[in-house]
Amino acid sequence: MSSQTRTRTRKIIIRALALVLALIVGAVLYDLYFPQTTQMREFDPDEVARLETAMWRSYYEKHRLSLFSQLAELLRTQYHMTPIRSNQVAYYGANAAFVFKQGQQRSDYEQALPDLVKFYGAIRKMSDIPFDVDRAARLELEWWIVHRQRAQHAPGDLEKALADLQAEIYHVPVDRLMEHGRLRAEAMTIRDTKAENGGVTEADWSRINELLKESWRSLAKAVKA
Repeated sequence: MSSQTRTRTRKIIIRALALVLALIVGAVLYDLYFPQTTQMREFDPDEVARLETAMWRSYYEKHRLSLFSQLAELLRTQYHMTPIRSNQVAYYGANAAFVFKQGQQRSDYEQALPDLVKFYGAIRKMSDIPFDVDRAARLELEWWIVHRQRAQHAPGDLEKALADLQAEIYHVPVDRLMEHGRLRAEAMTIRDTKAENGGVTEADWSRINELLKESWRSLAKAVKA
């Protein structure tokens, strides 16, 4: 092969690589920044319950990567986020969860708030419901704290905190969401009680999943009414 031919071949390869790189960069930018709108009331409650059950298991077993992956799947399938965006937003949510997990008091727990604001901010950009990002993030953190400090709260406080979050996100009166909060809180109580008394069995996880299905079905019905 002559020197001239080799030079021409290198130029062709360089141009091809540059084109491929430009296409990749364009795809990433499209994935991250192209405006999307999702119908927040349109979700599969049984699938949300399945993924939430899996995320609870990952959280308590300290499997960060699994929690991240499951949350990304939830964002893709239920909020219809693109692949790269769903992973970016899942990082915020998973990181907030483990920052909170390591905390010992409210000032520690509040270190999770910046990631929760980013998490809900990304969802709000796609949402067809104009919820308040900062309020949603604080309500999410609040039910985490109520759950962590449940011994200091009345029995109904957790279900009310859970209902308050969904009331903000969906702009639905909180009294219509108390059944959702009650069932989800019951699932948490089973998990907590069993963990404190020897461990959570597969049968327990199955019962938790059924309660979460009922909870998310209740929410789906309430927000579409």
